[in-house]
Amino acid sequence: MEVTKLVLVVFSLVLVLGFVESFDFHEKDLASEESLWNLYERWRSHHTVARDLNEKHRRFNVFKENVNYIHHFNKKDAPYKLKLNKFGDMTSHEFKSVYAGSKVKHHRMFQGNRRGTGGFMHEKVENLPPSIDWRKKGAVTPVKDQGQCGSCWAFSTVVAVEGINQIKTKNLVSLSEQELIDCDTKENQGCNGGLMELAFEFIQQNGGLTTERVYPYKADDGTCDTNLMVG
Repeated sequence: MEVTKLVLVVFSLVLVLGFVESFDFHEKDLASEESLWNLYERWRSHHTVARDLNEKHRRFNVFKENVNYIHHFNKKDAPYKLKLNKFGDMTSHEFKSVYAGSKVKHHRMFQGNRRGTGGFMHEKVENLPPSIDWRKKGAVTPVKDQGQCGSCWAFSTVVAVEGINQIKTKNLVSLSEQELIDCDTKENQGCNGGLMELAFEFIQQNGGLTTERVYPYKADDGTCDTNLMVG
């Protein structure tokens, strides 16, 4: 896909600022320290963000930097715009530590021997376009929020399956990451990490994956509800 949902860590916070539920602001909100404080308080109220007095000033300074970054970035001729959301008073380092802490390397340690053989099908084609934006072709669901759960492996798996399903059927369906977290536990470890290749095998062996509506996301490890699974 032209724009992947896995972004470089250095840009992860500022890009995510435009993906989850956003909070609009205007240039007049940046005019003075007082107006910025007012914006910060409105933002905290909107997202129900609690900060104690000792932390509030430090968080405000981070918020101010993020808001100014977004404002100046959006003046550029970029193919996308940034917005402000619930991560607005976090630094990129904090965001990386909390939300982008991939545990795949640790997961591989207990993984044991993996199959290194296999094949793939390919077709000789010509006159390919330089790029394809699958969002414009309706093959990408809206961006989801994994919360404080190391479930990136499940989200990466699901978005790939959602995409190929739409390409084949022309029907875009949001599928369940939570089913993978709860039920694909033979080697994958839910919110403590996992591997996409194992998740693909799980889906194949179980004849598919249920929808997000039927088995909604909870950002936590749970007990597998086999009644909600397909097949």
